[in-house]
Amino acid sequence: MDSSLSSEYTAMQHHQERVVVMSVFAFALPAEIALFDASALLAAAAAALRPLLGLGALATLMVYFKPLWMGILRAALMLIKPRKSLEQRIARSKFRGQQLIRRMANDHASSQPNLAAELRLLAGRD
Repeated sequence: MDSSLSSEYTAMQHHQERVVVMSVFAFALPAEIALFDASALLAAAAAALRPLLGLGALATLMVYFKPLWMGILRAALMLIKPRKSLEQRIARSKFRGQQLIRRMANDHASSQPNLAAELRLLAGRD
């Protein structure tokens, strides 16, 4: 009877050990699957954030080197549309002043003809 008890006990013990081992795998397998999904999610998040980090770095460099960029843009603008000489700018300013005085003379021509005549005289001078 002892031998039969010991064999049953051993078989039961063996069965319980296998159950324990199976229960560990029962917990380990879903954890492994969850960790695999988490790593896939992290990889997807990193792939999505990579362009944003690149744009952030580009924006930082643009702000940091703003004086350089502004100088390059001004130089390109000077190539396309050069600055007028001092004489040209003075002549344009005088012409605008003459136009303004003529406009004022035309506005006052009906109500104050003497003032309009004086304004036209001023506009005609160099």
